[in-house]
Amino acid sequence: MPFAKCYYHIVWATKYRAAIIDSKLQSLIKEIIQQKSRELHSPILAIDAMPDHIHVAVQISTQLSVAEWARRVKGVSSHEVNAAFPDLETTFAWQKSYGVVTFGEKQAGFVVNYITNQREHHANNHLYALLENTDDG
Repeated sequence: MPFAKCYYHIVWATKYRAAIIDSKLQSLIKEIIQQKSRELHSPILAIDAMPDHIHVAVQISTQLSVAEWARRVKGVSSHEVNAAFPDLETTFAWQKSYGVVTFGEKQAGFVVNYITNQREHHANNHLYALLENTDDG
């Protein structure tokens, strides 16, 4: 396997930005994404979710494109949420788009801190626009 040290911050939202990720869903979503990412040989540095979106800092395997990693973790997580919670008011789904930015090892601490402290950033409206963007619109 080739040597690579590439870091990605990926953010995506629930369909229609529905604020439906409660603590039960959040725990399951994070667990599933971490498990799938391990299977894909793509270690996660940080992961956290808000009621309508999720942030992940990850080193994606050189065997995968960013789009393939995102497709797989989004797909399995929405499938598993719907299987575990069949009585949700609406079917759980992610929006099709996502935002991705790369960062270097020197910026890893900043990105991990930003993800880990999502609640504070949103509560205080101290958001970093580049890390919150989920589409080109």
